[in-house]
Amino acid sequence: MSETRETRPPLDPILEEVRRFYEEHHDGIERSRHSHRYYYDYLTRILRVRVPEGQRVLDLGCGAGHLLAALRPSEGVGIDVSAPAIRDARERYGASGLRFLEGDFSDPAVLARAGGPFDAILLINVVTHLTDVQAALQALQAVSHPRTRVLIYSYSRLWQPFLRLAEWLGMKYRQPPEAWLPPEEIKGMLALADFEVVRNDAQLVCPVRVPLFADLVNRYLGRIPLVDELSLMFGIIARPAPARASAARPTVSVVIPCRNEAGHIRPLVESLPALAEGSEFLFVEGNSTDDTAAVIQQVIAENPGRPLRFFRQPGKGKGDAVRFGFAQAKGEVLLILDSDMGVAPGDVPKFVDALARGKGEMVNGSRLVYPMEGKAMRFLNLLANKLFAFQFSWLLGQQVRDTLCGTKALWRADYERIAANRAYFGDFDPFGDFDLLFGAARLNLRIVDIAVRYRERRYGETNISRFRHGWLLLQMSNFAARKLKCL
Repeated sequence: MSETRETRPPLDPILEEVRRFYEEHHDGIERSRHSHRYYYDYLTRILRVRVPEGQRVLDLGCGAGHLLAALRPSEGVGIDVSAPAIRDARERYGASGLRFLEGDFSDPAVLARAGGPFDAILLINVVTHLTDVQAALQALQAVSHPRTRVLIYSYSRLWQPFLRLAEWLGMKYRQPPEAWLPPEEIKGMLALADFEVVRNDAQLVCPVRVPLFADLVNRYLGRIPLVDELSLMFGIIARPAPARASAARPTVSVVIPCRNEAGHIRPLVESLPALAEGSEFLFVEGNSTDDTAAVIQQVIAENPGRPLRFFRQPGKGKGDAVRFGFAQAKGEVLLILDSDMGVAPGDVPKFVDALARGKGEMVNGSRLVYPMEGKAMRFLNLLANKLFAFQFSWLLGQQVRDTLCGTKALWRADYERIAANRAYFGDFDPFGDFDLLFGAARLNLRIVDIAVRYRERRYGETNISRFRHGWLLLQMSNFAARKLKCL
């Protein structure tokens, strides 16, 4: 049962003014929501991409619960200081299993009533009204787990004069006292509250419905770098800062796709590093025209004490080999290692260590830092890599220096979440790398780069066609832009 006005604990004077504003104008705000539904519908669509359905969601400053209900959580809790808003939320959405609490969510006692921990915590257009943002963020640690994502969306200070003008013209309610915090200030407060920023977002250059024009600007023109600085909303997605060290070394499954790599198998096996007990190396061979499969089987027979496994790929392409290998894997960490030895097997522990220490949730190799051997990468390939790195960093909302490096590592639990949400993108990736990158971005996983030295191929020819696969990558990038950016 919600607290009555007589028994409700007293609020800070500023927060009390905020509460009174939203209670006195609740009906008008609901009417205004309908008249400005283009803005609210667009923001809801963005957040439904950022928060896949089926998660446990805590919505702070939930209002009448419309956004929380639209996200379709497996467990949803909303908290708001406005009694009329909570009453409406319970009437509208209580029967669907959502819970709504009246109170100040910066109060640890109120948060404790919410339960948790939660997978996603939303603060949408509320940080400007908080009396102590850092303390409120710090309190969220109590309802978070290591994979929790905190999503903060707020108005850009660039729009302050226009919003004030809208208030003066009666197009928008005049707001109670609020702090117009720039994203840099919020990021500093997140760091002090032991949260780490995963990605940035910017939305809605045109927040009102203008037929054809608004969608053109918001979905396409407004996504162009620099133009997106004009957006009404900025977004920050953060995670609890990781622990400095891991108590145990995780088991690792290294999946090694192989096609026409017979000359690389023996030196590769000789270079494989020692990993935690229970780790394994899975060779997945597919459709080779040389004796790759026979060499793998022979080398495995010669090394009975090493954790080497062999599989014949049921389908075609590296992507199919990676997904098949991951399905057979037993380790806590899943890692892709190309069999051409362009990336040295000895670099594998670096990737595992970065995951174990919490530095990232997907670790991506970067070949573009150190000088390369001989003809390891031709000029056109290098140029394409740099262009794709720029494009993908923009797409994913976080820096990725080398999208085409085949060496990637992630936790099995995160891969299973990516696989469970694969229907959002579909089976579009013949390489296996981009399915992981895009899936990680959808789940707001922290992607970090590991610098590796890129070595020249010693045997055979590359399986990559510069122009055919380059064109395919452009198509995949455009597809991902529609699913992640141009919404």
